[in-house]
Amino acid sequence: MSQKIRVVIAKPGLDGHDRGAKVIARALRDAGMEVIYTGLRQTPEMIVSAALQEDADVIGLSILSGAHMHICPRIMELLKAKGLDDVQVVIGGIIPDVDVPKLNGMGIHGIFLPGTPMQHIVDYIAANARARV
Repeated sequence: MSQKIRVVIAKPGLDGHDRGAKVIARALRDAGMEVIYTGLRQTPEMIVSAALQEDADVIGLSILSGAHMHICPRIMELLKAKGLDDVQVVIGGIIPDVDVPKLNGMGIHGIFLPGTPMQHIVDYIAANARARV
Protein backbone atom coordinates (compact mmCIF):
# COMPACT_ATOMS: atom_id res chain seq x y z
CA MET A 1 0.00 0.00 0.00
CA SER A 2 1.43 3.38 -0.96
CA GLN A 3 1.52 6.19 1.55
CA LYS A 4 -0.68 9.22 1.17
CA ILE A 5 0.84 12.38 -0.24
CA ARG A 6 1.32 14.82 2.65
CA VAL A 7 0.58 18.45 1.79
CA VAL A 8 1.15 21.48 4.00
CA ILE A 9 -1.15 24.35 2.97
CA ALA A 10 -0.05 27.77 4.20
CA LYS A 11 -1.14 31.40 4.00
CA PRO A 12 2.08 33.41 4.26
CA GLY A 13 2.26 37.10 4.94
CA LEU A 14 -0.44 39.47 6.10
CA ASP A 15 -3.18 38.39 3.70
CA GLY A 16 -6.20 37.52 5.85
CA HIS A 17 -8.34 35.82 3.19
CA ASP A 18 -8.17 32.02 3.46
CA ARG A 19 -11.31 30.73 1.75
CA GLY A 20 -9.33 29.56 -1.29
CA ALA A 21 -6.76 27.76 0.86
CA LYS A 22 -9.55 25.94 2.69
CA VAL A 23 -11.26 24.97 -0.58
CA ILE A 24 -7.98 23.58 -1.92
CA ALA A 25 -7.33 21.73 1.34
CA ARG A 26 -10.72 20.04 1.11
CA ALA A 27 -10.24 19.11 -2.57
CA LEU A 28 -6.85 17.53 -1.80
CA ARG A 29 -8.30 15.63 1.18
CA ASP A 30 -11.19 14.42 -0.98
CA ALA A 31 -8.57 13.17 -3.47
CA GLY A 32 -6.98 11.03 -0.74
CA MET A 33 -4.11 13.27 0.29
CA GLU A 34 -3.22 14.08 3.88
CA VAL A 35 -3.50 17.85 4.34
CA ILE A 36 -2.11 20.01 7.13
CA TYR A 37 -3.46 23.57 7.05
CA THR A 38 -1.19 25.89 9.03
CA GLY A 39 -3.54 28.88 9.13
CA LEU A 40 -3.14 32.57 8.44
CA ARG A 41 -0.14 34.88 8.69
CA GLN A 42 2.60 32.27 8.46
CA THR A 43 6.25 33.29 8.08
CA PRO A 44 8.53 31.39 5.71
CA GLU A 45 10.29 29.98 8.78
CA MET A 46 6.99 28.70 10.23
CA ILE A 47 6.02 27.12 6.91
CA VAL A 48 9.32 25.28 6.44
CA SER A 49 9.27 24.19 10.08
CA ALA A 50 5.77 22.73 9.58
CA ALA A 51 6.92 20.95 6.40
CA LEU A 52 9.84 19.43 8.30
CA GLN A 53 7.76 18.39 11.32
CA GLU A 54 4.96 16.96 9.18
CA ASP A 55 7.28 15.19 6.71
CA ALA A 56 5.52 17.02 3.89
CA ASP A 57 5.86 16.00 0.27
CA VAL A 58 4.33 19.25 -0.96
CA ILE A 59 3.96 22.80 0.31
CA GLY A 60 0.99 24.68 -1.12
CA LEU A 61 1.12 28.45 -0.71
CA SER A 62 -1.91 30.69 -1.09
CA ILE A 63 -0.83 34.28 -1.68
CA LEU A 64 -3.21 37.02 -2.75
CA SER A 65 -1.22 39.94 -1.32
CA GLY A 66 1.37 40.26 -4.08
CA ALA A 67 4.19 39.35 -1.69
CA HIS A 68 5.11 36.13 -3.54
CA MET A 69 8.40 37.50 -4.91
CA HIS A 70 9.49 38.28 -1.35
CA ILE A 71 8.15 35.15 0.38
CA CYS A 72 8.92 32.42 -2.17
CA PRO A 73 12.70 32.98 -2.44
CA ARG A 74 12.99 32.78 1.35
CA ILE A 75 10.95 29.57 1.52
CA MET A 76 13.06 27.95 -1.20
CA GLU A 77 16.27 29.07 0.56
CA LEU A 78 15.08 27.61 3.89
CA LEU A 79 13.99 24.33 2.28
CA LYS A 80 17.44 23.92 0.75
CA ALA A 81 19.15 24.74 4.07
CA LYS A 82 17.05 22.09 5.84
CA GLY A 83 17.72 19.44 3.17
CA LEU A 84 14.12 19.60 1.96
CA ASP A 85 14.80 20.74 -1.58
CA ASP A 86 12.91 17.67 -2.87
CA VAL A 87 9.66 19.02 -1.38
CA GLN A 88 7.43 20.22 -4.22
CA VAL A 89 6.28 23.84 -3.76
CA VAL A 90 3.12 25.03 -5.49
CA ILE A 91 1.52 28.44 -5.32
CA GLY A 92 -1.96 29.74 -5.91
CA GLY A 93 -3.20 33.30 -5.99
CA ILE A 94 -2.71 36.50 -7.88
CA ILE A 95 0.53 35.95 -9.80
CA PRO A 96 1.39 38.38 -12.62
CA ASP A 97 2.57 36.70 -15.84
CA VAL A 98 5.92 38.51 -15.58
CA ASP A 99 6.66 36.70 -12.29
CA VAL A 100 6.01 33.16 -13.55
CA PRO A 101 9.47 32.65 -15.16
CA LYS A 102 11.13 34.00 -11.99
CA LEU A 103 9.15 31.55 -9.82
CA ASN A 104 9.98 28.72 -12.24
CA GLY A 105 13.66 29.66 -11.92
CA MET A 106 13.39 29.19 -8.15
CA GLY A 107 11.96 25.72 -8.64
CA ILE A 108 8.26 26.58 -8.31
CA HIS A 109 6.48 25.13 -11.32
CA GLY A 110 2.97 24.54 -10.01
CA ILE A 111 1.44 28.01 -10.30
CA PHE A 112 -2.34 28.21 -10.16
CA LEU A 113 -4.34 31.36 -10.82
CA PRO A 114 -7.91 32.04 -9.71
CA GLY A 115 -10.35 29.89 -11.66
CA THR A 116 -7.98 26.93 -12.09
CA PRO A 117 -10.09 23.74 -11.93
CA MET A 118 -9.56 21.83 -8.68
CA GLN A 119 -8.92 18.59 -10.57
CA HIS A 120 -6.04 20.25 -12.42
CA ILE A 121 -4.38 21.14 -9.09
CA VAL A 122 -5.01 17.66 -7.65
CA ASP A 123 -3.58 16.00 -10.77
CA TYR A 124 -0.51 18.26 -10.80
CA ILE A 125 0.30 17.54 -7.16
CA ALA A 126 -0.29 13.79 -7.59
CA ALA A 127 2.07 13.72 -10.59
CA ASN A 128 4.81 15.90 -9.07
CA ALA A 129 4.96 15.18 -5.33
CA ARG A 130 8.28 13.84 -4.15
CA ALA A 131 8.58 10.08 -4.16
CA ARG A 132 8.05 8.35 -0.83
CA VAL A 133 10.77 5.94 0.30
